[in-house]
Amino acid sequence: MSRFVHLSVHSEYSLVDGVVRVPELAESVRAKGMPAVALTDHMNVFAMVKFYKAAINHGLKPLIGADIRVAESPRDAVPTRLTLLCANAAGFHNLSRMLSLAYSRRQGRGEVLVLKRWLETDALDGLIALSGGQYGEVGWTLLGTRPERAAAVLDEWLIRFPQRFYIELHRVGWPEESDYLDEAVRLAATHGIPVVATNPVRFLNPDNHREDEPNDFEAHEVRVCIQQGKTLNDPRRSRAYTEHQYLKSPAEMEELFGDLPEALSNSVEIARRCSFELELDRPCLPDFKVPSEQTAAAHLREMTVRGLGKRGVTPAGNGAIPFSDYAARLENELDVICEMGFEGYFLIVADFCGWAREKR
Repeated sequence: MSRFVHLSVHSEYSLVDGVVRVPELAESVRAKGMPAVALTDHMNVFAMVKFYKAAINHGLKPLIGADIRVAESPRDAVPTRLTLLCANAAGFHNLSRMLSLAYSRRQGRGEVLVLKRWLETDALDGLIALSGGQYGEVGWTLLGTRPERAAAVLDEWLIRFPQRFYIELHRVGWPEESDYLDEAVRLAATHGIPVVATNPVRFLNPDNHREDEPNDFEAHEVRVCIQQGKTLNDPRRSRAYTEHQYLKSPAEMEELFGDLPEALSNSVEIARRCSFELELDRPCLPDFKVPSEQTAAAHLREMTVRGLGKRGVTPAGNGAIPFSDYAARLENELDVICEMGFEGYFLIVADFCGWAREKR
């Protein structure tokens, strides 16, 4: 059994914050001997189904989650980071609602943000939280001008995530990382809070073994520069990533965190706690609202009979084809539709077709 599981991975679905392709991720995780992997794209779960299928096909346990940006208000200068993992179906539904709310409100300067006031306890059931490392609220506080407030900030998150909050540790070479690590470990020990090691993955390999091609880190930097409108050799551009943010093997992580073995074992423990399974290949149609005294099937039958009447096909009519023939054919088709459970779909299509005719 592997002694480490990656819990912080961004794919190409994070746009400028990752270049990992989902099929290659599953292949690499399997090749490195890890039993599970999390996909935690930036403020989205767009790759969820693709990732889930790829992981299952490679004999891996897929862990669904997202990195979210949290702010007190839309005017916050620097939102903080929080990683959420779905422990069960309730957690996935809560994460989906949170992300949908963030996109529909579009808070801030065009950014998609989660406001802290949305993070009520009942809206977080089924979610496991990683603190966000040095860029989470706890980390910012530890490295800020008032580190004494870190304990109070931590307590706030523990109330939101009882027994489900982990202080995240990483060693990828970011500025002030060593200071953060020392303070975070001390804070966790003082309050009896578990720590977990991550390696925020943004690309798969440290090099491509070919001199004529850029390695994954360089390719990622090119993508970032395109988004920033900068060039690679621009001395003024920000450098938020390091060459260490690749998919490291368990052995590499053990070497990196040999002094904190519990941080590694907790990654495996979190993977065990996540048991969310997707039910795939089942039609999921929205419910069409019908009068309370009717079922969707009865409402569809009523509408189709009314539609026949509008076309002059009635029991009293004397068209070329008897009404009984139309009625029999219609009844047969309705039986097939309702047996397949598609009555709601037909009502939805009828609704927008009717709307289109009215607006014509």
